[in-house]
Parts: sequence; structure tokens; C-alpha cells
Amino acid sequence: MPLGPVRPSPLVEQAAERLREQITSGQWPVGTRLPGETTLAKELGVGRSTVREALRALAGAGLVRPRQGAGVFVTAAEEVGDWPTRLRRAAVTDVYEVRMAVEVHAARLAARRRSAEDVTAMERALEGRRAAASSSDADFVDADIAFHAAVVAAAHNPVLADLFGEFTPVLREGLVELLALTGLRATDPNTADAAHAALVRAVADGDAEAAAEILRAELEDPFGEARG
Repeated sequence: MPLGPVRPSPLVEQAAERLREQITSGQWPVGTRLPGETTLAKELGVGRSTVREALRALAGAGLVRPRQGAGVFVTAAEEVGDWPTRLRRAAVTDVYEVRMAVEVHAARLAARRRSAEDVTAMERALEGRRAAASSSDADFVDADIAFHAAVVAAAHNPVLADLFGEFTPVLREGLVELLALTGLRATDPNTADAAHAALVRAVADGDAEAAAEILRAELEDPFGEARG
């Protein structure tokens, strides 16, 4: 498949896209050494500096990698994408499994590291969740996530907090859909309140294993749909 010349602007973006097409279409399989900058510039009808910037963009996307003295080689057939982009494309079930790992460990750490201010924040978040019981599913989910964010914050681990924040948008969408499909709140607007209150008590008491177990059970049975 010939590359063909690109239009005048924006040259770098167009050049990168043409090169990307060669890779993702299989014309340049993984392991292929790309033609040199001079050859690519001639085929694309652009300057070498434009080709260089386009290759840099592809390297940033994980598609190619330069090797000192050997050239530029294809390293992947599909873009890896940054973390937020990958999360937006991820299945809700996959995100939920990651949530389980992050939050259960965060609950254990929270029970060991919580301050009086952290406990107060969790209690306020619990009250906010209860107040949202009379609101829409979306508002209730927002309040529920705010509660869980307070627990994660009490772990005092910025990496865990960042991870939780990154997958929150996908998580929120999945939980709103879950409530809409199951109609759980029709009979219990403040569903799973007891489990959330128990979690606050366990963290406040410094019982790390109880906090982890309560949260594990709650996440395995989101919003208590298996509870009577």
C-alpha cells in the first residue's frame, strides 16, 4: 500500500496518521524496520523534521521504538494509549475487579492509618449517602462513590487515591446502569446502608481485617442485590 503525499496542514499529524495506518493495517508488522527518514520524507512529501516529529508521536503511542544506530522498529500493532484512555475503553467488569483490589487494600490501610479527621470525613460521607437516598440513582451513585473515596483517602496512599480517581468515571457509569436495570432502590432507597456504616465503625476502631472483609463482601455484592 503506497503511502501517498499528505496535504499541507497539519503536516505532523497527517504524517503520523499515514505511518500509523501502515502499522495498524499490518503493512509494517511488529519487528519491521521502518524506512529511513529521507525515504519517508520523500514518500510523504514532507521534510525530515516533520517525519521525525511524526515518529516521535508514534513512539509516544507505543507503536515504534528507535534503536541506537539501527533505525526505528515497529513494537506494537495497536496503540497502548494512556491510562485514562484505556480505562474509558475498558469493560465495566474489568474495572470492577481492579476496584476490588484497590479498595479492599485501601480499607485495610485506612483502619491502620486513619486520623480523627478521616473518620469525620467518612461519617459525613455516610450521611451524604443517606441524604441522597431520596434522590435519583445518579445522585445516589455519586454519594456512594464519594463515601468510598473518603475511605480510600483515609489510607493516606496517593497512588491508591489516584487509581481510584482514574476509574471513577467508568465505575459511575456502570453503577448507574446497574441500578437502572435491577431497580434495587425501589424497595430500599438507601440500599446497603448497614454495610457502609459497619465499614466506618471498623475503620474507626482500627480493625483492619474487619474493614477489608466488610468492603470485600460489599463489592462482591454491589448495592446488596443478593441481600434479603
